[in-house]
Amino acid sequence: MCTSLLYSDQAGQFYFGRTLELTVDLPYQLVFFPKGQTFSSEMTGHPAASFTSEHAFLAVAMPGRVPSADKPIGLVDLKVLEGLNTEGLTFSVLSYPSAGGTQQPVEMTRAVLSASDLGSWVLGSFVRVSEVKAALAEQPVMLEALSILGGVESPFHYVVHDAEGASVVIEFHRGEMTVYDNPVGVMTNGPQFDWHLTNLDNYTHLTNVDGSSATFGSYKAVQPDSGIATAALPSSNTSVGRFVRAVFYAHFTEKAATPDMAVQTLAHIMNNFDRPRGATIDYPQAGGGHLEVAGLEQGKGEPYATEFTAWTSLSDLSRKCLYVRDYRSLNFVRFDLAELAETKEPKVFSLQKVADANPAAYSL
Repeated sequence: MCTSLLYSDQAGQFYFGRTLELTVDLPYQLVFFPKGQTFSSEMTGHPAASFTSEHAFLAVAMPGRVPSADKPIGLVDLKVLEGLNTEGLTFSVLSYPSAGGTQQPVEMTRAVLSASDLGSWVLGSFVRVSEVKAALAEQPVMLEALSILGGVESPFHYVVHDAEGASVVIEFHRGEMTVYDNPVGVMTNGPQFDWHLTNLDNYTHLTNVDGSSATFGSYKAVQPDSGIATAALPSSNTSVGRFVRAVFYAHFTEKAATPDMAVQTLAHIMNNFDRPRGATIDYPQAGGGHLEVAGLEQGKGEPYATEFTAWTSLSDLSRKCLYVRDYRSLNFVRFDLAELAETKEPKVFSLQKVADANPAAYSL
């Protein structure tokens, strides 16, 4: 469903990349939230958790509910899937179907933050991962039944990175929230995050050094070209396979000498996780773990479902630039948050229209 990873250059500056895969194209919106924007997160039976953004941020967002004729989608309905704030903090939503379950009760008098609003809260309120961790220890967060997903409880986990290279995974599993430090800066989907780390113990043999020759008896075997080092990587597009591959590429890929080269290098890394339509398919009668969105056609007339990379984003955490491309694009559109920082009003654009414009830098 999704792959995310942190990459660093020769100077120790950090860059973050992620892909998002689904079986349908959704109405993704690119949204700029200015400093001073007010938010209110409501959970039934609890006071609203209200906050005002201390930092501006740019996000790829989705409506959190199904629109109707008498209640169209507004700014308050747009929920952050991916974002970068003016301090170099990133937030990402990745699919995790095992999230829902019995949650720890919270006193009715306490304000509770919906997991759907974690993105705006994190990006609007914090600079460092350590601050997010400390705040989560005090602020109750609960999963919300999402009408746009047919009532499923927020089937996601959440990834946060800062400009100093710190990373955490916020994961609900069967309703219980755990905040994990992420020493490898990589995340995909299920199983649980700590399982992925344990699974890396099976890959201590990985190296980027080609073993291009060997002797068997009196026979000298020689590779005809380079690349044999990657033969030990998992080949599937499963969450488990992508996690190991993402760790490999983030760790071994050459450290770029300049920020511009680092962004280009990160784009090349993320190309390893770009999935074209039809590369893998699932027939409806065979089941599968795809997210289905209420109110949208789910591949009507198609005999099978196929996941594809709906969009890819890159974030330069030092220069505070966000780059985005959708499935129909080969090039990224760049947004400079330093240029947007003084904008006083929120702005909303269709990601598809922005990608169609496809300039080197897009002005909101």
